[in-house]
Amino acid sequence: MGISIAVFIIIVWAAHLGWAITAAPTTSLLTPLVVVVQAFLYTGLFITAHDAMHGTVSRHRRVNVIVGTLACLLFAGMSYRRLIKNHKAHHDFPADDHADPDFHPSSRYLPWFAAFMWRYTTIPQLLLQGALFNLAAHGAGLGQERLILFWIVPALLASLQLFTVGTYLPHRRPHTASMPHNARSMPRNHVVAFFACYFFGYHSEHHMSPGTPWWRLWKVKDSHSVSATGP
Repeated sequence: MGISIAVFIIIVWAAHLGWAITAAPTTSLLTPLVVVVQAFLYTGLFITAHDAMHGTVSRHRRVNVIVGTLACLLFAGMSYRRLIKNHKAHHDFPADDHADPDFHPSSRYLPWFAAFMWRYTTIPQLLLQGALFNLAAHGAGLGQERLILFWIVPALLASLQLFTVGTYLPHRRPHTASMPHNARSMPRNHVVAFFACYFFGYHSEHHMSPGTPWWRLWKVKDSHSVSATGP
């Protein structure tokens, strides 16, 4: 099931991107919708890589590495090895000032987001993305306006979505005794949670059960809600 969902997200992302940069309208009322859909698919691409880091795409480690590496490369030329190292530290020391590489002690949105982007942006990544952009624009003859609108902008929007829903809102201070992983969760609403960030607004539940894939997190939320309120 995990492999099927991962492959489905990658194929839909690629198909929608291919259509958008070659045929989607750029001056239509539908244009913002195309951008938002592509951004949501980009978010799904990263969530797929995240599940691979936790070994929930497949029971086979090598398959998880292959899927995770591919998803990271497609998302923004990112290093899967670098991400998995930092993500392990994040789960071991969530919201720790010094040991969690995803945390910012100020808990202020803009400084935190700037530090987040700086930490995960590398020179090889920029060179790869620049080479691909120039190859697409000058080699394949695709319009730069389309590439910026449907390729670059959605990736940036997805980064904002992932940071806001998956890092800032769950882990910002203050932390309380009722947050064992220094993580809070959004209110239980599965439709909103899915579109917000593939259920990763249920972030406390993710830290409680990191081996649960994104498409089953709503079940952990239901179980946690029942246990918290009693029968």
